Amino acid sequence: MSRAATWMSAGRLITIQGRIMELLVIEDDPLIGKALRKGFSEAGHTCMWAKEGQRGLELALGQQFDAIVLDLMLPGRPGLDVLRELRNSGIQTPVIALTALGSVEERVSGLNAGADDYVVKPFALVELMARVEAVCRRTVARPPAVMQAGQLTLDLATRRVTREENEIELTPTEFSLLELLMRYAGQVVTRRMLCEHLWETDWEGATNVIEVHINRLRGKLDKGFDESVIQTVRGRGYALRAS
Repeated sequence: MSRAATWMSAGRLITIQGRIMELLVIEDDPLIGKALRKGFSEAGHTCMWAKEGQRGLELALGQQFDAIVLDLMLPGRPGLDVLRELRNSGIQTPVIALTALGSVEERVSGLNAGADDYVVKPFALVELMARVEAVCRRTVARPPAVMQAGQLTLDLATRRVTREENEIELTPTEFSLLELLMRYAGQVVTRRMLCEHLWETDWEGATNVIEVHINRLRGKLDKGFDESVIQTVRGRGYALRAS
């Protein structure tokens, strides 16, 4: 059995705090990245995988995660730069630094940059999952996150959506689409970004399926109102009115 397969088998035995976790893995090694994503998923959690530092940073800034597993030796934008940018942006999501560099100096650099824990390659998925659980357990619970754009409000904790105090029932897919649009309110969100947000970070399929979901979402949000809150930006994507 390969090392990656061993990680995945171990992942089936682990649960984290008895609930589904939203995890982000930023790792350029395809063997490790795929194994971690599959291992965490088989343990019952949601896991997104970014292969580059810049892409991982964008995901971490644009979406709320319970924990981030971050490789420090990334092409393009190094992991330490990503970590510092997250902390400078006020993102306090627990970060487990992952690297082949295990010297005391390297560990200290990672911790000083804002990492909550440090795991040296090679490692066992069971241990990594235990460390994810530990850092999340130590993290002070955040108050419910409420997002607002004009008269549109989205509560991430209760999954309640209202427009001018009128409650709107959304499917999980529609809620996820609206969440991303609200995080980038006033900015263009491409169809590819929406696809990656819903499914995989390396999505390569057609994006026209997004149009169906957007039209259904728009119909629910605009019911009883004269003005649509979601604008179609021809050739680019969609934008949520900021006011």
